[in-house]
Amino acid sequence: MHLKRWITGLAALPFLFYLIYSGGALFALFIAAASGVSLWEYFKILFKDSSLSDTSIPGRGLIPTVGMMAAPVIVWTAHKFSMDVVLFALVLHLMVCALISLVRFKTDPRIIEVVVKSGQGMIYIPLMLAFAVWIRDGVDGMRWLIFILAIVFAGDIGAFYAGTYWGRHKLCPSVSPGKTIEGSLGGLTGNLIAGTLVKLMLFPQLPWGGSLLFFLVLGLVGQIGDLYESEFKRAAGVKDSGTLLPGHGGLLDRIDALLFALPVAYFFIKFIL
Repeated sequence: MHLKRWITGLAALPFLFYLIYSGGALFALFIAAASGVSLWEYFKILFKDSSLSDTSIPGRGLIPTVGMMAAPVIVWTAHKFSMDVVLFALVLHLMVCALISLVRFKTDPRIIEVVVKSGQGMIYIPLMLAFAVWIRDGVDGMRWLIFILAIVFAGDIGAFYAGTYWGRHKLCPSVSPGKTIEGSLGGLTGNLIAGTLVKLMLFPQLPWGGSLLFFLVLGLVGQIGDLYESEFKRAAGVKDSGTLLPGHGGLLDRIDALLFALPVAYFFIKFIL
């Protein structure tokens, strides 16, 4: 497991850095594709062994399909247009799903549950990932994105190894029995170490007070994001969101912390740091 994680991570890292360095349309297309794959994994978890996933009932399969088609468009819209247009795209998606539900509600009242889960998925994945595009397209976007990824990924590594070797006290056993308080503290330590090192290299001018708060808040919301995805998997009785990344699981498993960290980082960059 450990070897697979490192091989997969190290193999993907040069490709990821190249995309971040390139920026522009190439980076936006990559994030758009990632949003589509992650949303597919999300639907697969939430509708696993559920009557709500019965595509033989008209409308139920159509609503997730609309979401799968809309997710990459929303991310691409974030690159080409303003945030206002992205918000309108989300509203339009909800309106389309609402129309489908109105047509089907008389014969299938549970279709409203499909609309709710699809609506959450659009906020949870493509909208959250759109912040990566907005950060990259902003001033010093390449450096900021590397900064954020270093903090979040270091927290993941710190939590994994601290929990594996020293974990004794359960953090949230009802959601994720394997996660421990020691692992959480190890993750925050990783956030602080990586954040400090990358700050000294890329952003030496940033104030230390705001920077340390930035590292800790990103670490905390990243752990919340990790646990939030674990709720879905726990309810569905699955271990991973997929098998796309050996040693890590699915793509959603790899970016669950990042989904929550990106909008918070955007707020810090724009209003605090």
